[in-house]
Amino acid sequence: MSETITGPARGTADDRAPARVLATDAEALDAVRDLLPRLAEGAAARDRDRTLPREQVLALSRSGLLGITVPRSLGGAGVRAATVAEVLRLLGTADLSLAQIPQPHFAFLNAVRLRGGPAARERVFGDVLAGALLGNAQAERSGRTAHTHATRLERDGEEWCLEGTKYYATGSLFADWLAVVAPAETPGGPRPHIALVPASAPGVRIEDDWNGMGQRTTASGTVHLSGVRVPGALVLEQYRTFEAPTTFGAFAQLLHTAIDVGAARGALDAAAEFVRTKSRPWFESGADTAAEDPLLVHRFGELEVRVRAAEALLATAAARVDTADAVLAQDSPEAGDATAEASLAVAAAKVAGGRTAVEVSSALFEVAGTRATAQSENLHRFWRDARTHTVHDPERWKVQHLGEYSLNRRRPPRHGQI
Repeated sequence: MSETITGPARGTADDRAPARVLATDAEALDAVRDLLPRLAEGAAARDRDRTLPREQVLALSRSGLLGITVPRSLGGAGVRAATVAEVLRLLGTADLSLAQIPQPHFAFLNAVRLRGGPAARERVFGDVLAGALLGNAQAERSGRTAHTHATRLERDGEEWCLEGTKYYATGSLFADWLAVVAPAETPGGPRPHIALVPASAPGVRIEDDWNGMGQRTTASGTVHLSGVRVPGALVLEQYRTFEAPTTFGAFAQLLHTAIDVGAARGALDAAAEFVRTKSRPWFESGADTAAEDPLLVHRFGELEVRVRAAEALLATAAARVDTADAVLAQDSPEAGDATAEASLAVAAAKVAGGRTAVEVSSALFEVAGTRATAQSENLHRFWRDARTHTVHDPERWKVQHLGEYSLNRRRPPRHGQI
């Protein structure tokens, strides 16, 4: 049964005050490490009962972590891509669903940084520093592809008008702002724009109707838009982002990668804890405890190699994104090469991270044994979450772009999924 969420259910500025303002990369990492035990507590029960993480999102808001990508010139920390990735990786170790909520928040704040004018940047970044959450409103169901949009954004005098429906809108149930992707007419025909809309704006209705097998608590809903008025300053020409070298797609995909890699580590840690505390040794092992079974020790070693490899690829990819951003800031002729390498490094890390998350969350039952399959343990949430999240962007196309570059030296295309 779906439910319409309004006003106080999403949270208010008063609910989220006071938000700390973090100033450095180190402060951001300290903040997420300090918060992690609180966020991890009850994750299994939240998933089992589909209890949305209201208090956990509020804690993220108050911690200042939602504001870490606000540029320093506007009062934020302007942290590196590697820092944002590490924040989401750590969140992913605790709760993949919770880690998903800030992913579109950071991705679309990057759009505001790249395409927003002074008014949009001041308004949205100011709210984010005060603790606001930006949710997404991208996906649709009716088109030929997932990127075919029936939603319409049309100019009406000094304002724009939005009409349409968006699905799988991550974080929308708690969002203060929505980033709505829709085509609008340009001299070259309809092209993608982003409309920044307060979630409480007239004409916005959000349904709590997500029913996926995994990621049950991402606060995703269906966003209905009827006659929503948007000031011109809050409409971004997103299509222009891809007219020149950019790390927009690489950054967004880096954050998805970090979530997968974190989930892999979280599943392995959960498996180890279960084996140490609840599993029994196989009778042929001669061991007194399951943790001393030599074949189990060996299997854990294999899984540790997989997870460490994914973590290393994630770190490399994050460094490539930061390098490309530095090259772009210098308006260097090397920007094309640097941004292409960033996309390729992220693609490789995303493929490896996703595969590792699915493999480890499945192997959890292999190493932990029959007791681990009990519904009361809810350990299958690791696999359900990983399997659900890793179909977000098909890995086959990332492998394809890697192959095209490896064999034919063709750079990957410029869009938000690579």
